[in-house]
Amino acid sequence: MSTSERFDCHYCKDSLLGKKYIMKEDTQYCTKCYENLFANCCEECSTPIGCNSKDLSYKDRHWHEQCFKCAKCSRSLADKAFAAREDLLLCTECYALDYSSKCITCKKTILPGSRKMEYKGNSWHETCFLCHRCQQPLGTKSFIPKENGYFCVPCFEKQFAYQCCACKKAITTGGVTYQDKPWHRECFLCIGCKRQLSGQRFTSRENYPYCLECFSNLYAKKCVGCTKPITSLAGAKYISFEERQWHSECFNCMQCSVSLVGRGFLTQRDDILCTECGREK
Repeated sequence: MSTSERFDCHYCKDSLLGKKYIMKEDTQYCTKCYENLFANCCEECSTPIGCNSKDLSYKDRHWHEQCFKCAKCSRSLADKAFAAREDLLLCTECYALDYSSKCITCKKTILPGSRKMEYKGNSWHETCFLCHRCQQPLGTKSFIPKENGYFCVPCFEKQFAYQCCACKKAITTGGVTYQDKPWHRECFLCIGCKRQLSGQRFTSRENYPYCLECFSNLYAKKCVGCTKPITSLAGAKYISFEERQWHSECFNCMQCSVSLVGRGFLTQRDDILCTECGREK
């Protein structure tokens, strides 16, 4: 037989005509050479996984199909779900018994592969982690722990959150208290100009809150001299005489404009005069 007609094993050169062979990277090998050169070693029995055996692999480790078993109960893991623990392969039942978390609600094992919820060291089946009020699964939604229970945000607001006395909606963060009533910061407004009063000085009249400017414009006495409001809330000093009021800096002689604070003065009709100007009159 000529060389061109030969069909030999690439490694041992034995003829492959009429024999089983394996191709690897466009090169033919007899089964014996292929197993010696390329076959993976079984993790369980430490023998090569031959061409006639099924090679099962997990994380660069290999097993014969019949050797791919649970390390605890020895049941076959072929075509079944399994879990790994410290290089050991376990069926889901054995893993659950030895290592899986227990659901704090139903007390049953949370099997590998099933979704679980965890919070502060406790575990739940996804279907067991429920809002204490509406009993709907919380899943990945925001929740608030309260009194040994867990609440979705809408239920927490309905059951525990203060309601703003202005808009009647729940106050979830911040807020202010006025006359023992809760308000959103953005709802606590001057009854006159509607500006926010949170963080500002304000006063009240008949239980309604006012900013200082609106209160002064509406209710404060007016200075006879400048006609502007007089309010002690801003620290202003004023002079009162015969039911009339002046800012201290406006209490001046109508003729010579000298300040009359702490000095004697005379009146002439509605005018006030220093004693010198009064004698001239």
